[in-house]
Amino acid sequence: MAKKEVTAKFKIMAKGGAATPAPPLGPVLGANGVNPGQFIQQFNAATADKGGKLVGCIVTVYNDRSFEFEVKSSPASVLIKDAAGVEKGSGEPQKIVGSITRAQAEKIAEEKMSDLNAASMDAAVRIVAGTARSMGITVEG
Repeated sequence: MAKKEVTAKFKIMAKGGAATPAPPLGPVLGANGVNPGQFIQQFNAATADKGGKLVGCIVTVYNDRSFEFEVKSSPASVLIKDAAGVEKGSGEPQKIVGSITRAQAEKIAEEKMSDLNAASMDAAVRIVAGTARSMGITVEG
């Protein structure tokens, strides 16, 4: 059996369980040699529990046009916006648009722990708090 060679590796962001082959996802997949319909079907099945929340995905394409994908957790900014109940972060420095509690920050850090470069839970919470601060959201507590 011939060895599979990696021909492309790329990252995408899509709504979990609700992705469609329409732009921008379909053209990116097609340009990298992935059958969009097949990918969307497998992706939606794998992320059905995410409920339309934005998730990251790393797609690896092989020379025989087969592919594998690894689903990552939602971006910290999306989780923070949901927790704070705001539509978007601040566009201006030093402008506060919302706040979250330390318990909410800990819950976000727990969810993101596998994707964060943190040695402890406290360090992960500080990373999440820094992201929130840069978005104009304060962490209370």
